[in-house]
Amino acid sequence: MQPSSTQGQIRVADIPGVLLCYTADSGRRRGRAGAALRRASDGRGATAPCAPEGHRSERAAPTSAGRPASLGPSTASAAPAPPRRLPGVGWPVECVCRGHGLPGQVPVLGPARRPRGPAPRASAGAERSWALALATGPSEFCKGGESDWRGCGAGVLGLESELPFPPEDICSQQCVQEKWPFAILAIEKQGHSEMELNPSSSHSHLKLLKVHRELLVTHIRNTQCLVDNLLENDYFSVEDAEIVCACPTQPDKVRRILDMVQSKGEEVAEFFLYVLQQLTDAYVDLRPWLADVGFMPSPLVQSRAIINTDPVSRYTEKLRHQLGCDSKFMLCYGKQEEMLLEETYTDTIMELVSFSNESLGSLDDPACLLDPSTGILNEQGETVFVFGDAGVGKSMLLQWLQHLWASGQLDSGVKFFFHFRCRTFSCFRESDRLRLQDLLFKHYCYPEHDPGEVFAFLLRFPQTALFTFDGLDELHSDFDLSRAPDSCCPWEPAHPLVLLANLLSGRLLKGAGKLLTARTGVELPRQLLRKKVLLRGFSPGHLRAYARRMIPERVAQCRLLEQLEANPNLCSLCAVPLFCWIIFRCFQHFHASPDSCGSSSQLPDQAVTLTDVFMLVAEMHLNKMQPRSLVQHNTRSPAETFLAGRRSLLALGRLAHGGMAKGLFVFSQEQVQTCALQEEDLQLGFLRAAPEPGPEGEGGPPSYEFFHITLQAFLTAFFLVVDDQVDTQELLAFFQEWAPPGEAAAASSCYPRFLAFQRLGSGGLARTDPFQKKDHLQFTNLFLCGLLSKAKQKLLQHLVPPASLRRKRKALWAHLFASVRTYLKNLPRVQSGGFNQVQAMPTFLWMLRCIYETQSQEVGQLAARGMCANYLKLTYCNACSADCSALSFVLHHFRKRLALDLDNNNLNDYGVRELQPCFSRLTVVRLSVNQITDSGVKVLAEELTKYKILTYLGLYSNQITDVGAQYVAKVLDECRSLTHVKLGKNKITSEGGKYLALAVKNSSSIIDVGMWGNQIGDEGAKAFAEALRNHPSLRNLSLAFNGITMEGGKSLAQALCCNTSLRIFWLTKNELNDEAAESMAEMLKVNQTLQNLWLIQNQITAKGTAQLAEALQRNTGILEICLNGNPIEPEEAEAFAKEKRIICF
Repeated sequence: MQPSSTQGQIRVADIPGVLLCYTADSGRRRGRAGAALRRASDGRGATAPCAPEGHRSERAAPTSAGRPASLGPSTASAAPAPPRRLPGVGWPVECVCRGHGLPGQVPVLGPARRPRGPAPRASAGAERSWALALATGPSEFCKGGESDWRGCGAGVLGLESELPFPPEDICSQQCVQEKWPFAILAIEKQGHSEMELNPSSSHSHLKLLKVHRELLVTHIRNTQCLVDNLLENDYFSVEDAEIVCACPTQPDKVRRILDMVQSKGEEVAEFFLYVLQQLTDAYVDLRPWLADVGFMPSPLVQSRAIINTDPVSRYTEKLRHQLGCDSKFMLCYGKQEEMLLEETYTDTIMELVSFSNESLGSLDDPACLLDPSTGILNEQGETVFVFGDAGVGKSMLLQWLQHLWASGQLDSGVKFFFHFRCRTFSCFRESDRLRLQDLLFKHYCYPEHDPGEVFAFLLRFPQTALFTFDGLDELHSDFDLSRAPDSCCPWEPAHPLVLLANLLSGRLLKGAGKLLTARTGVELPRQLLRKKVLLRGFSPGHLRAYARRMIPERVAQCRLLEQLEANPNLCSLCAVPLFCWIIFRCFQHFHASPDSCGSSSQLPDQAVTLTDVFMLVAEMHLNKMQPRSLVQHNTRSPAETFLAGRRSLLALGRLAHGGMAKGLFVFSQEQVQTCALQEEDLQLGFLRAAPEPGPEGEGGPPSYEFFHITLQAFLTAFFLVVDDQVDTQELLAFFQEWAPPGEAAAASSCYPRFLAFQRLGSGGLARTDPFQKKDHLQFTNLFLCGLLSKAKQKLLQHLVPPASLRRKRKALWAHLFASVRTYLKNLPRVQSGGFNQVQAMPTFLWMLRCIYETQSQEVGQLAARGMCANYLKLTYCNACSADCSALSFVLHHFRKRLALDLDNNNLNDYGVRELQPCFSRLTVVRLSVNQITDSGVKVLAEELTKYKILTYLGLYSNQITDVGAQYVAKVLDECRSLTHVKLGKNKITSEGGKYLALAVKNSSSIIDVGMWGNQIGDEGAKAFAEALRNHPSLRNLSLAFNGITMEGGKSLAQALCCNTSLRIFWLTKNELNDEAAESMAEMLKVNQTLQNLWLIQNQITAKGTAQLAEALQRNTGILEICLNGNPIEPEEAEAFAKEKRIICF
């Protein structure tokens, strides 16, 4: 007999003892029911009248008998059984029942409690849950209300075995009443809207907990998260949580939780597993197990709220918050100025390089630094090494990465982000000892909850941590690491530098990611490196983007860009982001100042040196500190401004000089006070507070640092020039870095012994100091030359006694002349290709920069005469566009013709413009790998076609398009002595290829043309085919990697039938097939002058190879045909083994 249902009530046939009860209650209520059943099993019970719909019974008092209230005369002696579940039922189910002979009353086992919030309703059309009760009373059903049907009473005395028949047939089974005449029997049939279990088993979650109990006890280390979530979702009561907390050990707590969860049924067990699955940090050891058992939570359980109270997750969130606050604003000079990093940050040129610093391509996004698939040099290495010149943007890049991670935009799997500035490690005392945990937590960010568990997670999973170390070259200390114990234990105290060395070498937290920055020239052992990235500063496009961000006002922005375009020298300085920022801030000051009007609000329009820029920013900030009013504006001259600020600048300079002489970049409060610095001096913004490292942690006296190392160098030079107590020896102390290579080792330096880092590699103590980079001393020399130049004499005569100024200028000039002469004399030289070639060292660039700062034509002439060479090679010197100003300042005094090789630097279009004064001397111009665009090529074409003495033009791997190709074609047409043109790896298509091919066709001097890595395609190939026909001089041609197919290959082969000049032909990495090979074979039967044919990595099979081999039988001129990388099987290649001129391994 089937039950029928009506709205609000379900009725069954009038069969004595059978009662059917309806409910759409949620799992939350059933979780509460478990507590009531446990209290029922303890002997508490009462009776209550049947409650109307939507209401509950009052709290019932327990009976004094210590057992459940009577169900009627025949149940008075019945003893309560512990609550049990029917097979197929996930929890104890309470039923409404009317006791026999007690109209209007039902048994209530334990007090009824009103749950928080309304009960969720089943969705429309879903199958309803139903329960079946056996009793001795009449067949009558009373629905207690959907919000809480247990208001009528609840309880289960228990069942000892499974039902022997389906619940639908309960009314026909008379044996039920005979076997269980007085028991309350509950069966629940689950609806789709409430629980969607896996079809395999409706009770799989309870079974999982039972079968894998010991595994869970072993691997669950965090019980608090489980208790918090079970309590939050009303699966646990407060009493349950207290019972768990009372357990003495962690395994005991896990066992108690499992017992309670299993007693509450299927849904609670599923939710328990769901918590384990969602809180991956807390239960990371269980992730493989959850995957193996194939746990898939139901929609109902997925709708439950999960709260994450895991200490690791909380610490990650705290780190994100702190790093977000630290990286929100961009660092600037003035303390009162705040610029949002997100509104001002602009990418710079980032270039992947090899171990030997050869370019491997560019990076478009800072997040690619952590990409595990890009630019990997060593799979076992853990350190991404980012290097570049001072001010090029290394610290800003790290701050931007910090911001991306804190805001969740850096998807790299990193849970811990630790940022350290290496200079702060110099502040630790020799006696300081720290554990690794203290270094990470007390000196960076401390976990608020269970730091031991967080640190244990970090030790177990170091790959989840990323360390950034900024400014490794600024790390200086007298601590001798070679005498430190060789300890790699994370629990043992050690000197912070020992911890740092072991972190970098992988002896501590092996597997953690490390991102390291340093200035150009610092090298690390190869076994530590994962990637090397060179920062090259702003390109012209970056510069315009930065102008839009910094100066959003359209009129002011256009005015700034116009002034920059009118002064290439100023533009070249702006290629360095730090100097660009200073120049832009000065422009903003001029533009916004009420004192500026007319030409006074403009940036300088003449040659600008770096000393000019720093003098300008010093004047600007000194004027900012002057009291102002709406009536009276600032009318001070630069001399009056510096005279008024002399005391402040001298005090700052004294501190800067003391640090520069000792290799210190962070200063204690005592050192600041010793230099007589006052509060108003700190307000200038040149010196800023820095967190104090040390065992005391937070709360110690503040330490200070200069805004940037170049500012410290400028103030050091200012002190050396203005303080009349400085003698000549102290003035020139830093120039000993100019000593020639042979003398440098023997020369005594004022610079202290650098930190000799131990165990950076597996070979023990490093023999050479990897951090011996002294650009800050070179900057000091540069500013000395600028301050003592003739142009600054008028200003300084108000600050320095005339006799002292003359003495210092005379000493500097004498030393400068002697140093230039000696250094140039000792430069390495070699005879190559008819040239007397000099290989310039990086120090040569610093010498040129210092000469340029003097703006002395006499010194420039001396340097030009001292080179004694006609080929100047400055490759891989990381020269920027500003260096071209210094180079031109010297080379325009060179009276002979000169070859200039500047390959693999960072010149860009502004650098090309700065070289204009010396193009009248240049016969060889090599500017490959320099970010030159069509604009720069246009300048080259205009200048080179004026003098027509060019023989070699190298522009490989730049950013030249078809427009630039037209300018190069013009150079080919007009420079009749031009023999070599290298344009590979640019952006030239078939259109540009046609212009170049026509120019090559018309040139009778061209010998070598390199077009590798462009996209001229078949149309461009056909144009070069026409150029090849009967060409009188072209010997080498590369059209490799240009997308040339069979059609273009046939045209080239046909043209070579009419060519006797070409010797080497590169067609590597194209799409040539057997048909093209057949055409080449026919050509070889005719052309006896071609010597090398390169067909590597095409689509030529054994068939095409056989045709080429056959043609060689009639060709005696060809030396080699290379077919490596074509689809030729090894066994097929054996057939051509006898033909030694075919290479097809």
